[in-house]
Amino acid sequence: MEEFVFFIEGKVDHPLTIDPSVWIFDERKVDLTTYFSEERTFEDQDEAYTKAISEQWDKEIIEGSTPPRPDSNDNKINYNKKELTTGSFGMPLAPFIKNVKPKEEVSEVIIEQLNGEELTITYEEAVEMIVGFSQEGRPLKETGPIHLYFGDGSNQASPITHVKKLTLK
Repeated sequence: MEEFVFFIEGKVDHPLTIDPSVWIFDERKVDLTTYFSEERTFEDQDEAYTKAISEQWDKEIIEGSTPPRPDSNDNKINYNKKELTTGSFGMPLAPFIKNVKPKEEVSEVIIEQLNGEELTITYEEAVEMIVGFSQEGRPLKETGPIHLYFGDGSNQASPITHVKKLTLK
């Protein structure tokens, strides 16, 4: 059986091997049936995180903190089982590209497909891409392991399929 992973490598400090099947419970996933048609506001994730931590810090300074009860488990995952088993999902590619720590000179990304074909796009296009990993509740076993969608949704009807590797050049 062929591995169900894809790779990000090239002019990077930390190449990645990614198994998209674990993304189903990730809070960053997006619904591909609505993502390209809904209006989005773009907020810097680092800025949003800093703001949330600052608000929590202020609250604890003013109100004091409440330690968790020893018999409680506040680490709960909430999800809609029907949505997970019937939905089509994707994941923003940007956090993964940032995690590989690309070299400054990177200007393009080569998308390698399972059949050996290659497609070259700009680094800026790659950072905006959405990685499709689930269609109608199922992994992309026939046309995967992943599909790639441009950030503007221009290839929503015909994504780049059979993607096995992204090489930053």
